[in-house]
Amino acid sequence: MTRHFITTICLAAAVLATVTATRTDACSNVIITHGASTDGSAMISYSADSHQLYGELYFQAAGDWKAGALRRVDDWDSYRFRGYIPQIARTYQRVGNMNEHQLIIAESTWGGRTELENKQGIMDYGSLIYTALERARTAREAIQIMVSLTDEFGYGSEGESFSIADTREAWVMDLIGKGEGSKGMLWVARRIPDGYICAHANQARISRFPLDDPENCLYAPDVISFAREKGWFDGEDSEFSFCDTYCPLDFGTVRGCDARVWSAFNILCDGQFTYMDENGREVTRPASDWLDYAMGYNFGNPMPLFVKPSRKISVKNVADVMRDHFEGTPMDMTTDIGAGGNALPYRWRPMYFEYEGKSYLNERALATQQTGFWFVAQSRPGLPDVIGALQWFGCDDAATSYLTPIYANTSEVPECLRVGNGNILKYSPTSTFWMCNRVANACYKMYDRMAPYVRERIDSFENAQMDTEVPTFDGQLLQLYGNGGKSALRKVRKALTEYTVNTAQKQFEAWTRLEETLLVKFIDGNVKAQDENGAFIHSEDYEGLPIGITQPGYTEKWKEAVVKDHGSVIEEKK
Repeated sequence: MTRHFITTICLAAAVLATVTATRTDACSNVIITHGASTDGSAMISYSADSHQLYGELYFQAAGDWKAGALRRVDDWDSYRFRGYIPQIARTYQRVGNMNEHQLIIAESTWGGRTELENKQGIMDYGSLIYTALERARTAREAIQIMVSLTDEFGYGSEGESFSIADTREAWVMDLIGKGEGSKGMLWVARRIPDGYICAHANQARISRFPLDDPENCLYAPDVISFAREKGWFDGEDSEFSFCDTYCPLDFGTVRGCDARVWSAFNILCDGQFTYMDENGREVTRPASDWLDYAMGYNFGNPMPLFVKPSRKISVKNVADVMRDHFEGTPMDMTTDIGAGGNALPYRWRPMYFEYEGKSYLNERALATQQTGFWFVAQSRPGLPDVIGALQWFGCDDAATSYLTPIYANTSEVPECLRVGNGNILKYSPTSTFWMCNRVANACYKMYDRMAPYVRERIDSFENAQMDTEVPTFDGQLLQLYGNGGKSALRKVRKALTEYTVNTAQKQFEAWTRLEETLLVKFIDGNVKAQDENGAFIHSEDYEGLPIGITQPGYTEKWKEAVVKDHGSVIEEKK
């Protein structure tokens, strides 16, 4: 999801900015190849970030369609009707951003050259994703389907990066339209080398690419010639850079966008980037070598497109990356005065502000308050599709929300995640989105005390599910699956549907209780003590009288700022 803002520089403690255009509502993707993961799965993480997006789990059952049937296309961002396209005879089930055959597609928007947007194009980026999920079994099929759809019906959105993975491959794809009245797209898709990872966050990532390696790189036949005709490129074909041509860098797109990629790489690679140089040799350098780029100070030092992590990556590792606020780096959002007295790693919108005639802009991290929904999806080749297609799904701010397992072959969506159970303007007490917002907004008032308390409960649930519960249940499903007969498939779908629904609903109920506990425990800046079982400690004489209350106060940074602002010492400490 994307929108625009005006300014360019992002710093945790807001810094002087010049005026240009970049992104506010912005999505982040991390892609893990099969060979880079602990369990041999490909993974894609995605945070759908928008101040207008409601967190719910999209569901479309498989269907058989009569000849001449049409598929309605509505713009994903605005819900505006765009047109109709011919329906195909058989469509696949999709749940969220994954289909029944373990195909995953996610995105982030980067805008790019505004003159290349074709508002008359029927296919917006969201419709491309969900239509491809209905029609494709593999990543390569998805790429070709999306290209064919835009060639025939036009592409109506801004520049995008897509993450695409199946049971064999993982790809990153950059694309943009051709302008008013022109159908088709300008695009490049690169296969991520097995054992490597990739990421993108609202900035085109593919620069130069191989021109004669269709096994690992696909691209529009006119992607270079189009740029020549426009006067945007005049070098040798081998020197052509997609991102430099169609999405030129500025301070904001680096600091507000690619900085998130750097942070994800830094965490998953333990501070050491291993990548392929131009001669195909693996090179390892410290992540700090690209810090000047990530902070927007050196455009001539771009990060590698792919890096090799220093260890195998688990689904929990990826989930926790999506909770990052640049902690422990020079962009740490918890340590400057903008974090207030309780180390809050958020800056309310607008991201930019003016003071004494100068413009300033705050940091934008992977975790953000305006997330509608987010997920880590796994394509697991060691399992049959009916079992292997698994998406860990959550709503709202990733840092204070949990991921619950959703099997993509479920026959039912949990009530707490069902489309229509509330919306961004209508509160629902049975909605995960609203309950996660209640928990998150509670934490924002006393973040350094409340968020760790919530995080302990997130970790407890996710670790149990990811390490034990789901692997055990997969084994049970495999026993039911047997040789994969129709009767066995029905039993598998029934069992995984019950697990998907029951687990989500139980955790929603746990989060409802948590929100109540947060109110009681942290009311009015106090912190009430609890015993090892979670019961509040009270006096021997009356169970309604708490003992062991503490008042943790504020951070040292905040105290320093208050003292300096006050301007005088009230009382010297003796």
